[in-house]
Amino acid sequence: MAQQADFNKGMGTRFAIFWLAAGVGLAAIVAFASSGPAPWLLAASLVLFGVALFVGTRDTEAQGPVAAEKSDPALGLPVVAREVFERLPDPIMLVDVTGRVAFANRAMATVAGTDSQNKPVSAVLRTPAVWQAVERTALTGQPATVPFSFHVPVERHFEAHIARTEQPPKLTAVLLHDVTSAKRAEEARADFIANASHELRTPLAAVSGFIDTLKGHAKDDERAREKFLDIMSVEAGRMRRLIDDLLSLTRIELNEHVPPSGAVDIVEVARDAATALQGLARLDDMSIIVADLHDLPPVVGERDELTQLFQNLMHNAIKYGRAGGHVWVDFAVTPNAGVAAGRRGPLTMIAITVRDDGEGIPREAIPRLTERFYRVDIKRSRERGGTGLGLAIVKHIVNRHQGSLKIDSKLGEGSIFTILLPAQSAPEPKAAPALPALDAISGGVTEVI
Repeated sequence: MAQQADFNKGMGTRFAIFWLAAGVGLAAIVAFASSGPAPWLLAASLVLFGVALFVGTRDTEAQGPVAAEKSDPALGLPVVAREVFERLPDPIMLVDVTGRVAFANRAMATVAGTDSQNKPVSAVLRTPAVWQAVERTALTGQPATVPFSFHVPVERHFEAHIARTEQPPKLTAVLLHDVTSAKRAEEARADFIANASHELRTPLAAVSGFIDTLKGHAKDDERAREKFLDIMSVEAGRMRRLIDDLLSLTRIELNEHVPPSGAVDIVEVARDAATALQGLARLDDMSIIVADLHDLPPVVGERDELTQLFQNLMHNAIKYGRAGGHVWVDFAVTPNAGVAAGRRGPLTMIAITVRDDGEGIPREAIPRLTERFYRVDIKRSRERGGTGLGLAIVKHIVNRHQGSLKIDSKLGEGSIFTILLPAQSAPEPKAAPALPALDAISGGVTEVI
């Protein structure tokens, strides 16, 4: 800013000298022509006039490269405007009269990729409604707003605001506004009301019935009162867990399109979750065994959500495992098959497996395990305090962390839940140790996400 001020001050002084000298010289010439003053005055005036012309010429030459540096020769876009566009949090692109992308800022790269320059807009924004609106606006000059959505890798919703400049070269500006959070909030509110009203109806009816009974013929029956109060306490606890899980699921869904950026020691998180569930496991004489690895790279993620993921998976393994059985948690480093297939993403993934030796899951039930409120054994799930939302929460946490979930199971032999999460760094993939597996499970493998 100081340099710019000095530059402006110097430029102002030069222009003042130029016009002053030019005025004096012109006045002297006019005076000489009219009344014939001394020759020295004419000579001095001519010298001043020559100096002024020289200074003015130097100023013009100096301004040439400065002006050239301050604009984009291709678009006529001032450098400062280009910098402002680059710093905008919303994606923006400029399309020329041929329908090709002349400029795209850094935020647009997260939506359209990094190689959009000079490509037809239809190849960059592969939504017909959007690029057709761009073509119409470029032709007619009428602005437009078009809503559209992307469904992979996670669902995102945008509004495209399109307008054309009037000065040549005529450029069509496309500004994308992310409305995913607002749309998810609206959907989550509707889902919460529908699900809560459905799932809360049964325990509320039970509690209301027992209250009426205690107020009526059983009000003096001490044994009945104690029995009913115990049942009411269980039902109230179930409603509390259900509301907690619904709120947790809603919060995760609202942020599902925003990938986390922290670094998490996944082994430490698994150990903490196992410690929290040891008391529950002891009730069925079960053991939780977490593999002890020290050289595993950190996972890109949010610690609280990953803790919830492990707790839900371990709780499920305990709930559906066999008495006196085990729950194993293992880890391995593996290359990202998606990157090998030409997709963008981290080179290295961390494979996490949670395995039990319980009764297993019927093959036909596996594809539905991550649905809200789906239970393989409704009676057993409710008796063990299940809400039917645990694996739905796991699925959305995995989606937010840009990972994947696979479930393998066979009746009578147990189940394996395998999660792939991106590693923070990208070391050379090590030979993955053989994961504890059930040899006969291949018939029950299903990709859930």
